Amino acid sequence: MQQHQQHRQPELAEGNLPVFVFPTELVFYADEQSSHKQVLTLYNPYEFALKFKVLCTAPNKYTVVDSTGAVKPQCCVDIVIRHRDVRPCHYGVYDKFRLQVSEQSQRKALGRKEVTATLRPSASQEPPSLRAQDEERRIKEQFADSEFFEQTAFQTESRPVAGGPSLLTVLLGLVCMIALMLPTLGEQESTVPVYLHLSVNKKLVAAYVLGLLTMVILRT
Repeated sequence: MQQHQQHRQPELAEGNLPVFVFPTELVFYADEQSSHKQVLTLYNPYEFALKFKVLCTAPNKYTVVDSTGAVKPQCCVDIVIRHRDVRPCHYGVYDKFRLQVSEQSQRKALGRKEVTATLRPSASQEPPSLRAQDEERRIKEQFADSEFFEQTAFQTESRPVAGGPSLLTVLLGLVCMIALMLPTLGEQESTVPVYLHLSVNKKLVAAYVLGLLTMVILRT
């Protein structure tokens, strides 16, 4: 264990710790009130707790909930971001959020992840050519140097990433089990209707999916 920590610590000190955030792009639409509120989810897959801080290139345009806080090991936190200035003069402007993480016992940032944010007039009036141009601009903005500022912090508790298998996972597993119990295509001595007979390939797929679901359930 001590040897493992000695190998890990220099890597963390260099600030190369991968930061897992979803999504990596925020798109707000001026004519859709529901889109003015977006959620960033910060994941901590590591065995140690992380502190985080959210910075922004245009803090006056946004309200950020949970701009600072902590994430327990193998947990995640939702960071709510609201766009509060949807005037036409901000259409097409790319802003950036930077999420910095560090260990609880350290001040130096161990890793960071940047997320772009842009305001558009309307989702329904957006031609494909404009989307291609926006994607090119977004990529350029990601690699451009920017000045970041702190946001006001509002604290909430972190929540576990997974507390057990979901209902959808269980139902899908039951479907796969039923599929494996059905007769194979070509069996003659069966009271099950012919249209419920499955081919060998379909049963192999069901067995494969059931195996994956079993692994997911065991990990949760």
